[in-house]
Amino acid sequence: MPGTTLLCASMSSMGEMSMPGGWSMSMAWMRMPGQSWPGAAASFLAMWVLMMVAMMLPSLAPMLWNYRNAAGAVVESSVDALAALVGVGYFVVWTAIGMAAYPLGIALTSLATQLPALSRVVPFAVGAIVLLAGVIQFTDWKAHHLTCCREVSMRGAASPANAGTAWRYGLRLGVHCGLCSSGLTAILFAVGIMDLRAMALVTAAITVERLAPDGARAARAIGAVVVPLGVLLIARAIVLA
Repeated sequence: MPGTTLLCASMSSMGEMSMPGGWSMSMAWMRMPGQSWPGAAASFLAMWVLMMVAMMLPSLAPMLWNYRNAAGAVVESSVDALAALVGVGYFVVWTAIGMAAYPLGIALTSLATQLPALSRVVPFAVGAIVLLAGVIQFTDWKAHHLTCCREVSMRGAASPANAGTAWRYGLRLGVHCGLCSSGLTAILFAVGIMDLRAMALVTAAITVERLAPDGARAARAIGAVVVPLGVLLIARAIVLA
């Protein structure tokens, strides 16, 4: 989804393109000169995977360590390989999320480029997405998936502790964590996925709610910050319209 200057400063001219309505569109959704669409998609996916590894590894690493220790109580060999396979399964889910997001982002940016009236609505949409993401932090749905992410079930390392169980465990963990992080990830898409400050803030929020002693309280605290920010963005979009 397009980035916006309401939350992020302009990057280089190669990083963003100014749009009607006072926002900037991330060039991650654009083809470079002479680049094919398959090439552009491959470049986006490579960038996305690197981003997700950097963003999710701080909260994933303790889970992998716990899994490794639990698996070590069942099998004596290949423990590191099993933990690595869990990680691969986890990031396969995030890769699939990126693959699904790319065509949607392309379609939205194409419409915004061709329809100036729609482009001017983007700042309102960004504020609404941020507001909704904040509200999600208070829901039981969020709390359920956050619990699934935080509580590394030892069933993932139970007998038989083998490649199949490790792979399925990584996929399940990735699905729960992807759903748990959907609101915060949506903020990243809305603000601009190439903005390093946005990445840092979303990474910090995800890591805190996964590793804090009381994850549900941490998630609500994050929501208490995000909701007013969404309201502020909507109000500012109205004033500047």
